[in-house]
Amino acid sequence: MAMPRPTAAQFAYGTCTVIFSTLAMLLLSQTSSGPGVAVIAVAALALGLLVAMTVPQPRTTRTMTVVPASGRAADREPVRAARVSAGAGEAARDRAA
Repeated sequence: MAMPRPTAAQFAYGTCTVIFSTLAMLLLSQTSSGPGVAVIAVAALALGLLVAMTVPQPRTTRTMTVVPASGRAADREPVRAARVSAGAGEAARDRAA
């Protein structure tokens, strides 16, 4: 089973979440150390992924049309297929018809 592709809404929500949550956590924590920034970046990426995955997928509706048969199967005549060899030209078409 193939994995569904992300929608534009999922990309947008995930990207905005990562950017804004990173900025908010950096401003609120006032950290300037490398490990602190790395922890905030990883947390923001995880939060962005969570938000992107919870955006509802668009539902595809499948409609089925019913076409009534033109008659019973026993009443229909089989269709004979003409046999034409490839590249034979006009002679093969004349014989098949």
